Amino acid sequence: MTLLLIPGFMADATLWDALKDEMTDDLAPFGPLVATDLSRGENIESMAAAILADAPERFVAVGFSMGGYVARELARIAPERAEALILIATSARGDTEELIRQRRSSLKAPPRAFKGLSRPAIVSSLHPDLANDEAMIARVRDMGLRLGGEVFHRQSAMARAGDLNRLGEIVQPTLIVAADADRLRSAEEAEELHRGIKGSTLKTVTHSGHMIPLEQPKALARVMTEWLKTLS
Repeated sequence: MTLLLIPGFMADATLWDALKDEMTDDLAPFGPLVATDLSRGENIESMAAAILADAPERFVAVGFSMGGYVARELARIAPERAEALILIATSARGDTEELIRQRRSSLKAPPRAFKGLSRPAIVSSLHPDLANDEAMIARVRDMGLRLGGEVFHRQSAMARAGDLNRLGEIVQPTLIVAADADRLRSAEEAEELHRGIKGSTLKTVTHSGHMIPLEQPKALARVMTEWLKTLS
């Protein structure tokens, strides 16, 4: 099988670099890790369709944050190809009106004026201990800069409807990974996914904010490999 790595809002393939380094040996029995991107598509459905067009015949969908919504959509539209799901720091809730308003308020400037995510936005996605970690902040900002203003406008304009009432449709084995200090996604949201997806497994990575693949790649790799071994 292939592990199809799906990033989140304004994150690119480099989100997974440290995780791939950690998992190189352990994941050999499970096939290659293939990083995708969310630069195409106006909504979750079209993002999933774009990824599916280039995906291998069978895969495990590994979705981080917004990528978790895409991973679940892949499981619905191609259940015969999505063998399992790994949902990292994500939710099934729809965007609130306030969140939609906040995102769209940042679209007043034209795409060419985009200079990356703001420092407060980046810091809120990290563990409090990393609030002054300039290297980590730069890694998050650089992902957004590489994607650019057009992608920022497209992703910011999206309004995710949520799929809490559709979680029962997912029949694939599913691992849900949360972080103990995630200020963007709550423990309750992870529990909602766990309750809604029958037979799912919920694990929590400690000393991490929302950006688990960047902050705690070793711990994430360990959780993923231990769970993947149970599938065989």
